[in-house]
Amino acid sequence: MTSSVEITVRPARKTDFEAMWEIFTAVVETGDSYVFEPDTPREEAFEYWFGPDISSYIAEDRGWILGMYKLVANQRGRGSHVANASFMVAPGQQGRGIGRLMGNHCLREAKKAGFRSMQFNFVVSTNAPAVELWKKLGFSIVGTLPGAFRHKTLGFVDAYVMFRDLADI
Repeated sequence: MTSSVEITVRPARKTDFEAMWEIFTAVVETGDSYVFEPDTPREEAFEYWFGPDISSYIAEDRGWILGMYKLVANQRGRGSHVANASFMVAPGQQGRGIGRLMGNHCLREAKKAGFRSMQFNFVVSTNAPAVELWKKLGFSIVGTLPGAFRHKTLGFVDAYVMFRDLADI
């Protein structure tokens, strides 16, 4: 198996979208971590990753896109000092450290962009690998949204709001 040393993170280009679309559709199809429906139009997914004021990045290994994340302000105006981000790792690529690599990269990019903190508004509680990763990267669960996510196989499950200060980045 390839080590994470060979995996690099770089800004996403619109020409990356074909591979990003494949990851997006595969992740959304599982119905266990994202609110998107499986029939989400391609144009909507493109806008999600490349819309205005969105900075998107991809993790790649020798030209193969293995994951992606986007960094945005969580709110406008008086809340724009708090970042928000979304992450997807290609199915079959979990366990290689891609999420951690992108998470650390994202925290540094957020700090560089002038954000003071980062908030995830909707982390599905049953997505244990994501919850544990964010905790390891310094996030705390600051709120629970009871039954806020309609899981494909488990029905209604909680979603967490997670938060991290960026002062120590």
